[in-house]
Amino acid sequence: MTRLSRSVLIALALAGAGSCESSQGPVAGELTVSLATPNSGADGAILLSVTGPEALTSATVPAGLRLFGQPLGTTTRFAITGTLSNGAVLTIGVPDVGKVAQYVATVQAVAASNFQLRALSSYSLTVAR
Repeated sequence: MTRLSRSVLIALALAGAGSCESSQGPVAGELTVSLATPNSGADGAILLSVTGPEALTSATVPAGLRLFGQPLGTTTRFAITGTLSNGAVLTIGVPDVGKVAQYVATVQAVAASNFQLRALSSYSLTVAR
């Protein structure tokens, strides 16, 4: 084997080893759960569940809302009270934000400010980075 061939093989081996170092593992972070409601500003409470591949690490709500929840797990139910509008209603901490598509939030119940239950057909939740 010539000196040039050896140098090329060594360079290729080092380049391959360097590319392994650049691959990222899980990146912990936060995802936002957003509400779409036909009654923006007139809803007073929502019961929802969040399901994902790994247990949630945290849960918070924007100012003006109150959060009630069970211990965090791969499926966690939350009750959020206050004046609910379209947009972010919950921020969840997750072990890997790259798995955002595997987290699903589902509306369980919604009540108006006067405690009357709403029909759920026009409500939806999305989970995004």
